[in-house]
Amino acid sequence: MEKTIIGLEQAAQTLKLLGDKTRLTILGLVKNGECCVCEFVEVLQMSQPSVSQHLRKLRDAGLVKEQRRGQWIFYSLNTAHETYPIIRQVLDQIPGQQKKLKALAEAGLRIQCD
Repeated sequence: MEKTIIGLEQAAQTLKLLGDKTRLTILGLVKNGECCVCEFVEVLQMSQPSVSQHLRKLRDAGLVKEQRRGQWIFYSLNTAHETYPIIRQVLDQIPGQQKKLKALAEAGLRIQCD
């Protein structure tokens, strides 16, 4: 299997985005699935506009994908992005965020954008 070399600029941009705790948490939350903006708002305890600003940066860089369902947008990790190997390594080294999603589900807030 041939190893792909990531461009220096692309790697630097990705690492800069990962250097923000909120964006790193968002990527951890979508590591194994998808989340709606309302779920990020609950987990991060931030306003919807603030969360959307972080998501826009991740989306514009291609690190997350979005899928519209009705009026709601769900986000997932873009595993096809050329810097995904960097992202995966970083996410493997930090505490998992799945407990936060489980707590949301137990509180009946897992998806409250119906």
